[in-house]
Amino acid sequence: MQRLFSVAGRRRLDQIVQPGVLCVFDFDGTLSPIVPLPDDAHLPDEVFQRLLSLSQLAPVGVLTGRSLEDIRSRLGFEPQYLVGNHGLQGLPDWEQQSAGYIATCRAWVQQLQPLLPDDPGVFIEDKQYSLSLHFRTARDPVRAEAQLRAVLATLDPPARVMDGKFLFNVLPEGASDKGRALERLIEISGCSTALYIGDDITDEDAFRIGHPGLLSVRIEPDDQSAAEFYLPRRQDIVHLLDHLIERLCADTVGGVGDMRRRDGA
Repeated sequence: MQRLFSVAGRRRLDQIVQPGVLCVFDFDGTLSPIVPLPDDAHLPDEVFQRLLSLSQLAPVGVLTGRSLEDIRSRLGFEPQYLVGNHGLQGLPDWEQQSAGYIATCRAWVQQLQPLLPDDPGVFIEDKQYSLSLHFRTARDPVRAEAQLRAVLATLDPPARVMDGKFLFNVLPEGASDKGRALERLIEISGCSTALYIGDDITDEDAFRIGHPGLLSVRIEPDDQSAAEFYLPRRQDIVHLLDHLIERLCADTVGGVGDMRRRDGA
């Protein structure tokens, strides 16, 4: 991986960032800081203001593990594309399989509740279509992680379990993931180029889709990541948003100037 704002990264940005580029962001750990309790997450004002500006220049999407109901209350604006539950909510026709996902998650919650460690720092976040099991504030996070991993292996029906930052994401087998969701967003948007920025293991599905017009960026470096480039810290998302806005504004002004010259103005 290379820094995004390196020579190679800037060259790649020049190739991708053009009028109509699709800009898709994860939420937790990307647009918003990671917090001990998921209910405390919020969109920092400096990010909110820049996203509003960017959405006037290019289609913007938020692709998150949170439910649509949850994420809408935290954004403060409606992006052109909003996809929740790792791709299970928000895409065209997503409701067709929603009843089955709800039933599966209810069954899992019933199985998990009596088996969880007796620790207030270990809890289930029920997002209807998927679950997250949190252990960041557990008395012994290492032990809690091992216990939860063993319990999750017993779920019926079996689940797709993805590690996160002091949590496990639990999804129905065969359900959509962020990679398939991003491919669908690129398709329905009609955009020839796109950026995806994320920070976690669930974002790897999006990083590795292999679309030739996609620039993938990870928050913080990881040699095991499929992302092309990285930003050193989450706070650097502000620098990236500023760059996108500046570049797209310049392209807009340049396009207007070119039209005027062609029209003899």
